[in-house]
Amino acid sequence: METKAKCLIVDDEPLAIEVLKSHLGKLKSIEIAGTAADAIEAFDFLNNHRVDLMFLDIHMPEMKGTELIKSLKNPPAVILTTAHRQYALEGYDLNVLDYLLKPVSFERFMQAIEKFFTTFNHESEVFLHNQGTNEEFLYLREKNVIHKIPLSEIMYAESMGDNLIIHTPERVINSRCTITSIETLLSENGFIRIHRSFIVSIKRITSFSPVSVFIGKKEFPIGISYKKVVFNKLNYDGFLNK
Repeated sequence: METKAKCLIVDDEPLAIEVLKSHLGKLKSIEIAGTAADAIEAFDFLNNHRVDLMFLDIHMPEMKGTELIKSLKNPPAVILTTAHRQYALEGYDLNVLDYLLKPVSFERFMQAIEKFFTTFNHESEVFLHNQGTNEEFLYLREKNVIHKIPLSEIMYAESMGDNLIIHTPERVINSRCTITSIETLLSENGFIRIHRSFIVSIKRITSFSPVSVFIGKKEFPIGISYKKVVFNKLNYDGFLNK
């Protein structure tokens, strides 16, 4: 099972916390371990919980965020959040991962998240984003670029060793992650795994046989261990005993 990164949000402004919670809620690769309203509360939390990433406000009562970092022997990765641009240099002197100005846009937030995964080589390369409509997107990293891919455009996903290749009518995206890391996410959104190397969009299947499914002229083998699930999913059991 894929391990999610755990993060802590530290800010004395409830609205700022809600913005970050909203952004993080669009990702399946990071779990909110907790929130803290000041640095003292954050200090106690860090001493009692595993935290991989901390979103940290600078201006807070009693102790600034930068002072909290200095007090920690082994701080997690830190992304500073503040409305004051002049504190950026101080933050970088403390080796923080990134510096976000409030209000934090989703696009700028994603850039900071990319730095986290790149720097700490976290297992997950895949993010799911629902923009509040019926349309959902994958954010999939390919080297130093994050691709935004509507799920409705994906025809199939292919495993090539440690790489995952996503095929759409317009592009092919190659990311360093496993097909298993994306299987549950896609299976909940109209896809089915038919082979250890392939996950296909059910709506894109144009025909099938006892041993294959087709998307147009492209043929995909059905693995023996996947056969029953595939034909049950297609609501057709005529091939199950063949």
